[in-house]
Amino acid sequence: MVVHVAERALAAASVSRAVVATDDRRIYEAVTAAGHEALMTSPGHASGSDRLAEAAGKIDCDIVVNVQGDEPLISPDTIEVAVGALLEDETAAVSTTSEPIETAADVLSTDVVKVVVDARGRALYFSRSPVPYPREAARRYGSLAAALEVEPGLLGTFRKHTGLYVYRRAFLLEYARWPQTALERAESLEQLRVLERGYAIRVVEAASPSIGVDTADDLQRVRKLLEAD
Repeated sequence: MVVHVAERALAAASVSRAVVATDDRRIYEAVTAAGHEALMTSPGHASGSDRLAEAAGKIDCDIVVNVQGDEPLISPDTIEVAVGALLEDETAAVSTTSEPIETAADVLSTDVVKVVVDARGRALYFSRSPVPYPREAARRYGSLAAALEVEPGLLGTFRKHTGLYVYRRAFLLEYARWPQTALERAESLEQLRVLERGYAIRVVEAASPSIGVDTADDLQRVRKLLEAD
């Protein structure tokens, strides 16, 4: 799966080099056997971005794209729009992407991260819970699950966060020096460390939907799609 991620990253026009950062020797060997670069990192990192910072400290670059290893269907065009968003917005420390949520199950799933943004396209919050919460609709039907079944148009209230970040290298190295924050630990979401420190994350529309592999069912869906590709 991670080899597919590396291949997708290299297909993006703005990406000149793809390095898989891992603390697992099996992943390292699988990636290098496929002809891609890999780098062994410390097993003690609190998040993927902390691991990325260790790797970035050994690589000469200005912009670092973090495509999570569970995103084998990430579109190269999505990487491009995220890189472009950061380059265009000098006040943002990080950029990322979001996409529509198409099922009630994804709204309710804690494996699917939701994001809300302000009028300028800056992230206000990321959560594993359904945000923003349609309180009146949930009260009207007794629960959010029931409301989504009766009013499927409510799905448009929610946005799914794609497993992709673009960092300015200098900011990423600074980020890795900060301790984890309370919200980051509570939600297990590394991007909240950025927001809690008062920095801006620019959120733009993904070029196409992706499927993050968080469960065994996700893995089966992705395997079928890759086999059909």
